[in-house]
Amino acid sequence: QVQLVESGGGLVQAGGSLRLSCVGSGRSFNNLAMGWFRQAPGKKREFVASISYSGDDTYYADSVKGRFTISRDNLKSRVGLQMDSLKPEDTAVYYCAADSLRIVMPAQVAIWGQGTQVTVSS
Repeated sequence: QVQLVESGGGLVQAGGSLRLSCVGSGRSFNNLAMGWFRQAPGKKREFVASISYSGDDTYYADSVKGRFTISRDNLKSRVGLQMDSLKPEDTAVYYCAADSLRIVMPAQVAIWGQGTQVTVSS
């Protein structure tokens, strides 16, 4: 069973950048699709971005397209989320996710990280 640990959250001003990292333990990491979700207070958890097991295919929510970039390094069992041009509405807890299939919604996700807080001030 893969376990996921996120890092890299914090407080940043609007227009700034943050990079989130998620490290996976376990031998099956390279066979899993990976993704990022976020959940703001009082709102449902929503899809942000995902990447195929090979890294060849990436998918983004419309709200972050052009500002966020997902990547992975299978040698280091790591997936990253580069977040640029951050907006106050990006404030949320960000969760790393893993599944055997392409990740598009929270209900399908098999493995979650513990989450990391991202706060964007105006």
